Amino acid sequence: MSFRKLKKKIRKQVVYAAIASLVVLIILILYYSLGQKVRSKFIRYPEFGISIPGDYIIHGIDVSKYQKMIAWEEVQAMTVNDVKLGFAFIKATEGIGNADPQFRRNWKKAKEAGITRGAYHFFIGSKDGKMQAENFIRNVDLQNGDLPPVLDVEHANGTGTAFLQHEVKKWLETIENYYHVKPIIYTNVDFYNQKLGHDFDEYPLWIAHYYQPQQPRISRAWSFWQHSDKGKVNGILSAVDFNVFSGDSVDFKNLLVR
Repeated sequence: MSFRKLKKKIRKQVVYAAIASLVVLIILILYYSLGQKVRSKFIRYPEFGISIPGDYIIHGIDVSKYQKMIAWEEVQAMTVNDVKLGFAFIKATEGIGNADPQFRRNWKKAKEAGITRGAYHFFIGSKDGKMQAENFIRNVDLQNGDLPPVLDVEHANGTGTAFLQHEVKKWLETIENYYHVKPIIYTNVDFYNQKLGHDFDEYPLWIAHYYQPQQPRISRAWSFWQHSDKGKVNGILSAVDFNVFSGDSVDFKNLLVR
């Protein structure tokens, strides 16, 4: 090989090496930038005691008797930087005949405080779905501006999947026929995938999946994400669940009973 050809070959190798180094550098910069973006999705709010997803504008909580006596006017007044609690899901009933002892007070006081309210039923998988729906109907008077009814289903209670799904459908159909609005399903990622699945994809989903960097790891669309169970709120003495809504204010308004 002549000296000229060798020199030309070396020059090409240097150019290729430079290009390769530049590509690697760009990849590293993009990787770092994306990593920073992921890590910045959650923002720490000491006042709430937790980190909150930063890409959502509508935030809320869910409560039951375990939060005891709630000062709803203090909940409504609490604003930290860009986060204000705009909605609350309130436990109403459980099984065939039980009602949450704080429901009636929470239902009334939340509305008086100007917080958009929603009522949920804790489902007992081994009990008749229609009778459980009737328990909810006896206790919950939905009004314009309320969130749709919620079915909290997260335990099979020793039943098979086919039986559970049959009873869940009975609850959902009874509630939709009575209130003329499609109910929301609340559950966790694993339970939805293993026990419910595609047969229930037509219903709005409120999904529980804690400590995720960006969003819950579920393939289907969701409306609400319960991202923490350790939040603190003025007017509530114990820890409380925190949630975000997936859309904007127009989407939220369109979801409400009317």
